[in-house]
Amino acid sequence: MNRNCRLCGGSRTQGHATFAAELGFGVVVVRHVSAMVADQCGEEWLDDSVAEALESGIAAARANHTNVEVTEWRGRAA
Repeated sequence: MNRNCRLCGGSRTQGHATFAAELGFGVVVVRHVSAMVADQCGEEWLDDSVAEALESGIAAARANHTNVEVTEWRGRAA
């Protein structure tokens, strides 16, 4: 796996990101999501398993018509 950012050329290291999804009728924010982060530009990449877990949490919030949800990453979206 290439550990350099394609945007800035900087190193990508394990870190955290904040993920937000606009639902049209509300918003979901998940803080401290596991991500690879470029040390120069801050661009973030999520592993497929992390993205899938976030998608599941977003789908649940959409089904519940959540207006605002802010949560911490715990290996899956709440």
